[in-house]
Amino acid sequence: MDKISIINQFKTSENDTGSVEVQVALLTSRINHLNAHLAQNPNDNHSRRGLLKMVGRRKGLLDYLKSVDINKYRDLISRLGLRK
Repeated sequence: MDKISIINQFKTSENDTGSVEVQVALLTSRINHLNAHLAQNPNDNHSRRGLLKMVGRRKGLLDYLKSVDINKYRDLISRLGLRK
């Protein structure tokens, strides 16, 4: 998916581009893309470090969302297919 379609799918208001939901969705897309890259290039340790940083950032955003609004958190992880 491209960035604009992800933003349109997860935005909470008309001009929303930076809400927690949008940020997590964009990070998830980048993480999935990088996982596919690392499957083909297992020795690319620089990209692996970037992947780990993105996963940590996503975890922090999800923890924040969970503490603020548990229903939005549950909806978001089900829409993204995380934590099955």
